[in-house]
This record gives sequence, C-alpha cells and structure tokens, in this order.
Amino acid sequence: MGDFNLALVIVAIVVCVIVFLFNVYLLVNFQHPDDANQAYFPKIVVVLGLSIAAISILMLPADVANRQACRHAIYNGACNLTLPMKDLWLAVYIVDAVLVFFIIPFAMFYYEGDQDKSVGKRIKSALLWVVTTAIVCALVLGILYGLIGKVDFTVRHLSSATTSFPTTWEFSSTRPCISSGSGQCSAFAASPSSEKTWTMRTTFPEYVVALATIVGSVLFSIFGGVGIACLPLGLIFSFIRRPKAVITRSQYIKEATELGKKARELKKAADALHQEERGGAKGRKWRKNVKSVEKELLQLEEDVKLLEEMYPQGEKAETAWALTVLGYLAKLVLGILGLIVSVAWVAHIIIYLLVDPPLSPLLNEVFIKLDDVWGLLGTAAFAFFCFYLLLAVIAGAMMLGLRLVFITIHPMKWGATLMNSFLFNVGLILLCSISVIQFCATAFGYYAQATAAQEIFGHTLQSLRGIRYLYKYNVFQIAFVVLAGLTFVYYAAFGWRRKPSGRFQLST
Repeated sequence: MGDFNLALVIVAIVVCVIVFLFNVYLLVNFQHPDDANQAYFPKIVVVLGLSIAAISILMLPADVANRQACRHAIYNGACNLTLPMKDLWLAVYIVDAVLVFFIIPFAMFYYEGDQDKSVGKRIKSALLWVVTTAIVCALVLGILYGLIGKVDFTVRHLSSATTSFPTTWEFSSTRPCISSGSGQCSAFAASPSSEKTWTMRTTFPEYVVALATIVGSVLFSIFGGVGIACLPLGLIFSFIRRPKAVITRSQYIKEATELGKKARELKKAADALHQEERGGAKGRKWRKNVKSVEKELLQLEEDVKLLEEMYPQGEKAETAWALTVLGYLAKLVLGILGLIVSVAWVAHIIIYLLVDPPLSPLLNEVFIKLDDVWGLLGTAAFAFFCFYLLLAVIAGAMMLGLRLVFITIHPMKWGATLMNSFLFNVGLILLCSISVIQFCATAFGYYAQATAAQEIFGHTLQSLRGIRYLYKYNVFQIAFVVLAGLTFVYYAAFGWRRKPSGRFQLST
C-alpha cells in the first residue's frame, strides 16, 4: 500500500514538472516578437496560471487514484498515508481565485498602462485598481459569508421500536428487515414530516471556492455551450470553405494592393483612436470604434493569410500548397473527431444529468472499463474530455467576441500573441477551470464517487444556502445544452455557406 502511495506521489511530481515545461514552451512559441526579452512578470503569471489550470483538471483523476489507494487496506489508518486531496483542492482553488481576481488584473493594468508613464506610475495605477477591487471583493465575501455562509442538508429522522432478537434470519425482497409486523422497514414507513433540515456553517475557503464556481459556471455555460458546437463545426466548415486552387499573379497583385490600402486605413483609424485616448475621450462611442477596428484588423489578418495560402511564393511554393491542402484535411479529421466528442458530451449530459433517474452511466461506464483494460487509460480519457471542455470555452469566447460588442477580442495566435491577450485567456481558463472540474465531478459522479472533489463540489456546493437551487434544477446544464443546440442549428443553417466577411472574396 505504501509503495502505491509513493508511486502516486512520484507520478504527481513528474506530471507537474511536465505541465510547467509544456506551458513555458507554449509561452515562448505563442508570444509576440514585441514581448521578447521583456514583460517578465506577466509571463511568470501566464505560466503559473496555465499550470494551475492544467493541474486542477488532472487532480480529479489523481483524486480517484488516491481513493483507490486504500480501498483494499487491511489495517486502520492506511488512508492517512494517501495524499491530502481535500487540502490540495482548497489550496489550488484559493490560488486560482487570487490569480483571477487580483494578480492577473494587476498584470493586465500594468501591461496596458500608458507606455509614456514611468514604471512607478504604472505600478501605482495598477495597484490602485487592484486594491479597490480587493476591498470590494473582501466586503462582499465577508457580508455574504456572515449572512448566508451555511449549508442546508435535508435529512430524515428515523425511529423504530425494539423487537426480540430472532433465532433464525429470514430476509427476502418482501421482508428486508427484522420485524414481526408487515415486513416493512421503519424507514419505509416514515412520514414526510420526518424530513428535517440540518444546518451547519461551511468553512470560508470552501465558500470562496463556491462563489468563484458560480461566477465561472455562468461563463462556462455560455461560452462552453456555444464552443462545444462551434469548435468542431468551425473546423469542418473551414475545410468546406477552403481555397480550391492557386490564383494568378495578376489576381495576387490586385488583392495585395487592396489589402495594403485597407491596412493604411486601419492604421489611420487606430492613430485617431489613440489620440482620443490621450485626450481622455474614452466614452461609449470610443469603445465601440475600438471594437470595430479590432474586428477589421482580425479580418485583415485572415485575408492576408488566405492570400498567402492561395498564392504561395518562393522556391518551395508547390510544397507550401501541398502543406496547405494537408492542413485543411487535418482540420476535417479533427473536426469530425471533435464532433463525436461534442455529441458524446451533450448526450451524456442529457442522459445522465438531466433525466432523473439517469437512463445510463454512459461515459462513467466507459472510463471504468478503460481503467480495467489499463490503469491509466480511463484516467487519460477522462482528462481528455475535461480539457476538451476548456478548449470549447475558448472557442466560444472567440466566436461571441467577434459578434458581441461588450465582449473583448483576445485572439491566441502562434508567434503573434500579446501579453494582454495571454493574460485575458489565462484568466478565463482559470475561472472556467473551477466550473469544468465541478461540472466533471457531477457528470462523472459514478466514476469519481467518494473522492474529496465529490465532498467539496457534490455535497457542500450543492447544499449551499442561496445557490443550491441552481444545481438542484440543473440550471447551468440546461443552459449549456440549449446554447449548444442553438449553435449547432446556426452552423447547420448558415455555416456551410458563410464566406469571409472581408472587403473581397478570395475563394472565387
């Protein structure tokens, strides 16, 4: 038993190191050239945030393995040698909340501060915003915890009369208890009035995690519901709308000239907005114009990319075109696989969570059978499904960001991602990762039963006063499925024929 626990600790340490190194790799390859050899504090925050998000998702499989470590113990106290998962959960999510609500906003305010100001003034300005936010959050949390920071458990008071100890044991489906009467157990004969509410105060860390989960669940149900459909369908329809052939040189020159003219217009508009910002005119109209320029800039970048794909240049032009074709084929394959995973997710939510009682364990049973085949296979499949939800959240945020004025666009691009976009997406991932874990702990309750995560997210959270009805009536799950269905209908009706909305069409 001790050997198994030691192996689990070693695996946990190795996985943490691999996650850290992988996130450093992502940062180095996604960062914009303008941020090279500078902005070290935001980069540390990005790596730390991504590592916390990834580790938090991998902790649920570790929690299941940790539970199994003492399942067959033959002496008392064997479970004391396992990992303290509940303490680890609370520690990870407290760090998560601190990063999301304090450190990441400070890093963003500092990074986006006026570059003409000194470092001291930028730090002072960022600290002012963060301290104000901290005071407001502390007051709100303290008041809420003092007033309604309790959990209400519904229990039933049972009692029975004494009876003589039997000389023979006769149990059956019609006689499950020792009784000389009708054969019914006292629990079956209890009246509805025997139900009571047992109230106790939750711990403050658990309450902070619960409220952060609520905020993340709102974002998760919106972005995740949209993203679970648009992530695979976007890849499939990208293949359908792919460029079919290489254009001529005259066409390339014509389109490149138009792109150059558009770029100059955008630069002129951006300079004008920058002047307005310095003049203090940052009203609603200014923000709307900034949003429009951002959308036009993203569309311009897409048009440039399409033009480069349709007219590859250089000595390896044919190789570049072949790689472009293979890239779109890969999108088709990944899109089909993603669609299967998305359908499996939605079907599992409906069959296991929304139908009472559940029609089937579905994915729970799949993971358990995969664990029987090989110990880590079910764990890997479970982690994949959780990470897929996070990818869906990012895809949904990007899709809605391009269409809704009040959502800021922060695209992630290989070799061209600024630190503010990195920080925004890391904050979104961290905030939604709490909800993803809670969602997975509920959706895979059969697979993750009797774990520390179940205790935190399955019992305390769903019995917390004031918010338990959101989980009792599956509000977030229903919103997730409805938005996924609407997005699927939208793509089925319009996605296949939607052309790039830029100034010209490259697919003709």
